[in-house]
Amino acid sequence: MVDRDDLRQQLHDAFEGANYPVNSPMDLVPALPNGPATTFESGDVSFTAMELNAQASGQQSFPYDSVDGLVDDIMGGLEEEGYFDEE
Repeated sequence: MVDRDDLRQQLHDAFEGANYPVNSPMDLVPALPNGPATTFESGDVSFTAMELNAQASGQQSFPYDSVDGLVDDIMGGLEEEGYFDEE
């Protein structure tokens, strides 16, 4: 089971160093410790930043002025993709 709070924190930590505002996913790459290969893991779920972009992109609405709005939309996209079990 995915720990939403843990995953949210990982995303926040990874993307907070971006130079905001960001206008596209490519603007986020320099902030990632391992670039597009940066991995996010929680419970039995693991994906790279590149996979994350593909899976959650339907919820992203660039540009973003802050990390919080970006992370909120990524989490929304993951929820729509069924990553979080109903509790």
